[in-house]
Amino acid sequence: MRVLVTGSAGFIGFHLARRLLAAGHEVAGLDNMNAYYDVALKRARHAELARHPGFAPHVMDLADRDRLARLVDGVRPELVFHLAAQAGVRHALKAPEDYVASNIVGSFHLLEACRAHPPRHLLMASTSSVYGASTALPFRETEPADTALNIYAASKRSMEVMAHGHAHLTRLPITAFRFFTVYGPWGRPDMALFSFTEAILAGRPIRLHNHGDMERDFTFVDDLVEAILRLADHMPEAGRPVSAADSVTAAAPYRVVNIGAGAPVPLPAFVAAIESATGRRAIRELVPMQPGELHRTWADNTLLRDLTGFSPPTRVEDGVARFVEWYLDWRRAAA
Repeated sequence: MRVLVTGSAGFIGFHLARRLLAAGHEVAGLDNMNAYYDVALKRARHAELARHPGFAPHVMDLADRDRLARLVDGVRPELVFHLAAQAGVRHALKAPEDYVASNIVGSFHLLEACRAHPPRHLLMASTSSVYGASTALPFRETEPADTALNIYAASKRSMEVMAHGHAHLTRLPITAFRFFTVYGPWGRPDMALFSFTEAILAGRPIRLHNHGDMERDFTFVDDLVEAILRLADHMPEAGRPVSAADSVTAAAPYRVVNIGAGAPVPLPAFVAAIESATGRRAIRELVPMQPGELHRTWADNTLLRDLTGFSPPTRVEDGVARFVEWYLDWRRAAA
């Protein structure tokens, strides 16, 4: 098939594009290569994808509405995976306008481009952060998600609401998947696994927010990609839920799906997995909670299982070890 992946030089977009290429699909990869973190890492990801003859890179911004429309017109993708976004809870405290421009305006431009040339299925990346101040654990897709704690979460929730309206008006099947703390090889330097591993190996302290009293439903990137690809084959139909857990309604062919392991891991246990994989002890610095952060995330992945028969199986210890192995190879190659 012809596939468009936005954010193809990003962590998740890269892994997804690589799987699609390995399966023989033609992939148009869009990324603006912004400097939110090391652009060299993004370029290296695109270079890996370019090993496949079916990959066509497009360095551009979703904010460029006309250029995006021409790209979609030229590619005519059968599937669109929208992963391009301004990510990061902490950066949202410093530059909230970046999230409006990328996650809301950019997503709107993509929806409009798909209105002109509808794909078979549009899948859009959202986040567990949309659950915000909710204390109803585990998080379920059918529960309200209107108590965002930061502009990143608010921008992603806004994208979901726009997508529902678009699906209602155009009847284009849209799935928004909410991922839970994704980690693995080629990960982002601003995320805990990368920064903790780097600090531990260098003998520097790591900062544990809320004095280490935090839990995350960690999801290995290969499991996330497997779930996304399986969801691509399950287009929502308005008024036809697959089970009591389904979030689809009679109003639109639109569905929200959690992708998480369904097993919260305490932050100290996550650090212990990094220590085991690196063979080094961490120097812990216990600090207060960062504004805008969630204390605990926990995915109810019943709907994912009902739709696809899949539940992320990778244990944190195994996934962290695979990241550390990649990280050491990456640093040796860069030296």
